[in-house]
Amino acid sequence: MTIVNDAVDAVIVGLGWTGSIMSIELAKAGLKVRALESGPERTNAEHVYPKPADQLGYSVRQKVFAKASKAALTVRHDRSQTALPTRRWGAFKPGDGVGGAGVHWTAVLIRPTPTDLKLKTFADQAYKPGQLQDDLQIQDFPVSYDELEPHFDFFEKVCGASGATGNLRGQIQPGGDPFEGPRSNPYPMPPLQDTLNTTMFAGVAKKMGYHPFPNPSAAVSGPWTNPYGVQLAPCNYCGFCSDYFCLNYSKASPQTTILDAVKRMPNFSYRTDSHVIRVDLHDDRKTAKGVTYIDDKGQEVFQPANIVILASFQFNNVRLMLQSGIGAPYDPATGEGVVGRNYAFLSNGNATLFFKDKNFNPFVSAGPTGQMINDFSPGTFDAAPFGFIGGAKLHSSQAGGAPIGMSLPAGTPSWGAGWKKGIKDWYGHSMKISITTTCMSYRDNYLDLDPTYKDPYGQPLLRMTFDWKQNELKLQQFLRDKVLAIVKELGPDSYTESFLKPDAHWDTTSYISTHNVGGAVMGDTPKDSAINKYLQSWDVHNVFVPGGNAFPQNFQANPTDMLGALSYYSVKAITEQYIKKPGPLVAA
Repeated sequence: MTIVNDAVDAVIVGLGWTGSIMSIELAKAGLKVRALESGPERTNAEHVYPKPADQLGYSVRQKVFAKASKAALTVRHDRSQTALPTRRWGAFKPGDGVGGAGVHWTAVLIRPTPTDLKLKTFADQAYKPGQLQDDLQIQDFPVSYDELEPHFDFFEKVCGASGATGNLRGQIQPGGDPFEGPRSNPYPMPPLQDTLNTTMFAGVAKKMGYHPFPNPSAAVSGPWTNPYGVQLAPCNYCGFCSDYFCLNYSKASPQTTILDAVKRMPNFSYRTDSHVIRVDLHDDRKTAKGVTYIDDKGQEVFQPANIVILASFQFNNVRLMLQSGIGAPYDPATGEGVVGRNYAFLSNGNATLFFKDKNFNPFVSAGPTGQMINDFSPGTFDAAPFGFIGGAKLHSSQAGGAPIGMSLPAGTPSWGAGWKKGIKDWYGHSMKISITTTCMSYRDNYLDLDPTYKDPYGQPLLRMTFDWKQNELKLQQFLRDKVLAIVKELGPDSYTESFLKPDAHWDTTSYISTHNVGGAVMGDTPKDSAINKYLQSWDVHNVFVPGGNAFPQNFQANPTDMLGALSYYSVKAITEQYIKKPGPLVAA
């Protein structure tokens, strides 16, 4: 028998970044809000501090990632193949529990550019008809940079963003990114301290005519109190950011920026170990009446609500929409349907440089410590002669010194005494130059429900059909040449490289990034999008879907700043417009 909870004004599925933002802003507006999180509660005070950082537990054994046994998806390269389920996270690392992936992220907080948000318009102007792949499905975001700028600004204050301003109200500033969109205010905090590798990279980049600037960081460079009254402590450069809780309360996460404030509000509550299996619709299927979840005792529970916010990880948002019949499933054969459309990932690559006479002291760093250049992003250089659209940020980042998996010179044994000697000889004597690229959307890269495999709750797994396209492989080869030119100027004793070959296929086993996007994208019309500019379902108007699912393709900037800005943009429309007059906020 299904248990029925007390009704709420808004139920929020997932309590990571987007769910936390939606929770506090809706609660501030006076709504009775309940969040449902599928994973456990983990707080610094009770579950982390003062336990030492543990690379084996967190990075290798994936302590705070979603369990593949419960949150797997099936993967194939194309429709001719049978998709098989992931047994262990490799290419990406979805989060688990309160805070979601915002717990273990690296904390690079960079905005997309105005061009990134209007990429289809840019492509139509910069490329001749037929010059690009004919299966591209790139789209403009239905919001502009100027519309989102106040929300970028606020989210960066929530996080205590630390960086060097490059464009202040249209005036280019020394030391920052000259290609960024104009900011209404400078970064809240100055950038993190440079390390030896970043100083070397920035010096050579300037010599070559590029424009280096410090990685924009959500690990704060000094003490910070955010707009919610929550305090963050100065980063102590311990080297444990990516894959870890921040032991020092310095890295912005839902726990360190929002949750302590919203938990004190009497009209907010949350329940952990509550796995939502569907959104329940009224008979007319135009509005939702709540959600059904499985609680920690295995019982089915119905949570009535006037507004449903799907704020879980991108994969799960798409899956819940498909399972609940919200929007037409995408069919790559016909191009019709919208839910599952435009899935995109990204590619990366790097060169590792080895110097016998330099000690980079890798433990004295933070996840976002580094310098980068945006000289090869869309609109900052002419990619048309090379036959691709897109770009990348090039960076030298020193994200930590944990030894398991560290790069070693070519010819070093991968195990045993030879590996141990390599670690001893080369620890602290290498630096990386890396790329993080765009990824376009294509007609036959998509998400749907797997017809065979199910999760422990009897629900079909999400199926991913994805492979690299020639556009991205051409981009990789172009960027490889740029990186190796910088390597040559730096003059290491030796180096190794890792870039996609021209005939590469996507490999699920090696980590790339957790920046998955698309599948339920935002747009101007219901013909090619699942949600409108306010992240509201075109089909079920009291369902809103904030997350990476909304991106019509992937840009080279890390997505978290965009996720935060879109969430604030959406919740502003909910509180100022939708609550007063429920219904579609954009005419279909």
